[in-house]
Amino acid sequence: MALIGTGVLSGMGVVFKTFLETYPWGRVVLRTVGVKPTNGLVTVEYPDVKQQHAERFRYFPFLVYDQTPDNLRCVACRICEQECPPQCIHIIMEKDEQGRPVKNHGRTLPKVFDIDTSVCMSCRICVDVCPFDAIEMDNTYELSSEGRFTEMIYDKQRLLKSDEYFHSIHPEEAAVVDQRLAAKKAKAAPSAPSQPGASPAAPPPAI
Repeated sequence: MALIGTGVLSGMGVVFKTFLETYPWGRVVLRTVGVKPTNGLVTVEYPDVKQQHAERFRYFPFLVYDQTPDNLRCVACRICEQECPPQCIHIIMEKDEQGRPVKNHGRTLPKVFDIDTSVCMSCRICVDVCPFDAIEMDNTYELSSEGRFTEMIYDKQRLLKSDEYFHSIHPEEAAVVDQRLAAKKAKAAPSAPSQPGASPAAPPPAI
């Protein structure tokens, strides 16, 4: 049975060790007691050195397209807009002069897809609720701007990124998405027609 407070004491030990590593005399003390210190650098020397993020790191969402930018996975269903907690997503479906939805590659298209990055909380709910795997989380974090209004609103063109880019930043997650999309495609595919000249299947015997 673990004693109460051992986790707190362990954490305090890590903090104290890191504190000693930041000073030359502290590293000497650690070597004296048989603890191997690091070089004393606790943070990376940004911007000369940039931290290598884990695959699960996420920042703001982006829209995924296949092959070409006009082949968006998004169908403007507005589920992500409705489920977004801070209401930072704004979508308008593209329609023709008669008010009918415009389709491309067999899918309806978003005419407007805006995300206010100054409001987005990077919760990933938009990714989880999307039934078409059309929106994913990016790991780009250098997005500072001199303005805090329209400069922070990312429109459809700024959000578009290829499926290849998604594979490059989240290879494990992209592989899972590919399997899910392949399963949906196989389920939606019509059954293979019978070969010409083939005899029809015999009816089951009567019981």
